[in-house]
Amino acid sequence: MPKVTEEHRANRRREIVLAARKCVMDQGFHKTTMADVIRESGLSAGAVYGYFKSKEEIVAAIADDALGTIDQLFEGILATEAPLTPAAALEATLEHIVGIASQPGGDLTRVAIQAWAEALHNETIMGTACSKYQHLRSHFEAVARRAQADGTVTPDADPKLIAQVLFGLVPGFILQRLLLGDVTPHGYSTGLAALLNTPVPKPV
Repeated sequence: MPKVTEEHRANRRREIVLAARKCVMDQGFHKTTMADVIRESGLSAGAVYGYFKSKEEIVAAIADDALGTIDQLFEGILATEAPLTPAAALEATLEHIVGIASQPGGDLTRVAIQAWAEALHNETIMGTACSKYQHLRSHFEAVARRAQADGTVTPDADPKLIAQVLFGLVPGFILQRLLLGDVTPHGYSTGLAALLNTPVPKPV
């Protein structure tokens, strides 16, 4: 039946993506090949290539999995009735990232760091990354506009510039979490609130 076929395809695709994630975490993004993914997945080459034509397409699929719920996350952030601050929105975003990193199949943030490095000399991955991150940054711009409406950000500030700064804080958190292990979403956002001389963020 069509429904069973769709479910089967979704499960098979998921198997391949998980296999690719494991390969990247075991040996690095640059060294991982389609042959490695095929071997790790336990599927035939034809089966894997039936879903993904290249490693770059798998990277895009991994990004889709990681950011697939980001729209829903920001809908919830913007729906809060309490005055919204950039620090509170950042904390909610980082909590979401930590949740994704804790899912079975390995820490996706480790894959993200390697993909960022690879994007510097791979135009296909660069295009995928730019598209995803511009979308994420647009959400932070919406947060900035909402914060201006709530009076927690000065009305003459440029929401696009605020979004650039908020987005820039995300990779910094991920790097410190992976390398130093001593950062938390609440601590990170509390530090931002202190810099901005705004109230410590409460859960969104």
